[in-house]
Amino acid sequence: MKTHPAAPVVPDPVSPGVAPLDPDLVARYAGMASEASRIDPEFYRIYNVKRGLRNADGSGVLVGLTTVASVVGYSVLEQEIVPVAGRLLYRGIEIRDIVRGFQSEGRFGFEEVCFLLLMGHLPTKDELAEFSAALDSQRPLPNGFKEDAILGMPSPDVMNKLARCVLASYAFDRDPDGTDIPNVLRQSIGLIARFPTYAVYGYQAKAHYYLRKSLHMRIPEPGLSTAEHILCLLRPHSRYTRLEAELLDLCLVLHADHGGGNNSTFTTHTVSSTYTDTYSAIAAACLSLKGPRHGGANLEVRKMMDAVKTHVRDWDSDAEVERYLTKILDKKAYDRRGLIYGLGHAVYKISDPRAEILREKASQLVAEHVSFRPEFELYQKVARIGGKLLQERRGTAYPLPANVDLWSGLVYKMLGIPTDLFTPLFAVGRVPGWCAHRLEELGGHSRIVRPAFKCILPPQKYLPLADRTPETAVAPRTPRAPVVD
Repeated sequence: MKTHPAAPVVPDPVSPGVAPLDPDLVARYAGMASEASRIDPEFYRIYNVKRGLRNADGSGVLVGLTTVASVVGYSVLEQEIVPVAGRLLYRGIEIRDIVRGFQSEGRFGFEEVCFLLLMGHLPTKDELAEFSAALDSQRPLPNGFKEDAILGMPSPDVMNKLARCVLASYAFDRDPDGTDIPNVLRQSIGLIARFPTYAVYGYQAKAHYYLRKSLHMRIPEPGLSTAEHILCLLRPHSRYTRLEAELLDLCLVLHADHGGGNNSTFTTHTVSSTYTDTYSAIAAACLSLKGPRHGGANLEVRKMMDAVKTHVRDWDSDAEVERYLTKILDKKAYDRRGLIYGLGHAVYKISDPRAEILREKASQLVAEHVSFRPEFELYQKVARIGGKLLQERRGTAYPLPANVDLWSGLVYKMLGIPTDLFTPLFAVGRVPGWCAHRLEELGGHSRIVRPAFKCILPPQKYLPLADRTPETAVAPRTPRAPVVD
């Protein structure tokens, strides 16, 4: 009989028998590495480098084509960007029409959207039932996976654990390396089905081993939607309301894809272009999403709003909210970075349709639970006042819009979802999009992604070891960029 794995030693991150590096040595090396890594920013202008694959006007450099999804926030008229109301289309269908369609019929929508993104068309009633059953059949984890891959090596970060679960899945696949479309599609359906369990179990392992909470890991129930499955695994006694499940389902739908240019999806394209296996490509996408500049943004919103709630005594006062937000922008409050998290977007200039749809649905839960109303109204106030403050400072034609991260964090809080699961749930929603883009990359006769980097360091001489001195043992300085008129 399989025994339960021994509890890991967790708070010490250093493996037994491995001595930590001397901090003074690390600090000295860090000084060398920092000096060797400096590049005069002027070089980027001289060589017209598209930093972040962005054009000078902020638009993205065109590096690929897709039919999976379209993100529209502006049009280009006579080489000038003209902001327009934000639109998001999955396989050419407006996201508002998709949401209105399944909600008007009283259905959950995530499974339908997964089919749409993968197969390219809306499923018929029979196709949707068949696909939902296929997902349901793939939810159980392989024998020993929970004990070995999750409980045996818990992680203090659930996104790190999620990526490791994806990589561990390679060992349980009968054909892990095949890149033909049928094999990748089979793997994609399996990952979409099991991602929720990886995320929730990963959180529960962290809560037990790192936070010293009781360990409760429920066996998935058959016949549930993805949103219901998550709440069933996460909630005490598996209790939840229909509206709560609908709200979580909507979050998954709105996160399912966002075009090919966002960092994690572009990572999927880049890694898939090497023809590596599905698990490596999707794990790489997970770790891209982990970053606070990408999927971790909803956590930043939550922390900022906690600061707002603490320092703004009268939540009903526009003036008091404005004063505190002004301090944030002046780098005198919160994290002193001068950013109001949850406002603005790289593409959407006037409105983020995901944020608007999520706010509208969240208001229904607020109507049922009046205790949520003060915080909900504070979020609306921050969006309205903060958008205008940013408009004034940046000189834009419109107030910066609230993005989906502003509202998803509040929705997760209202649903009682731990902050450790905020970004992992983003990944649960986004995995069908990643998989659809991987299929497109593999099926489109693509070339391996191989952009250019120019080395600006002049040639250096190799010195024999005996001739090296403390004076020579320094990184050669990158030359100053020449002044170009």
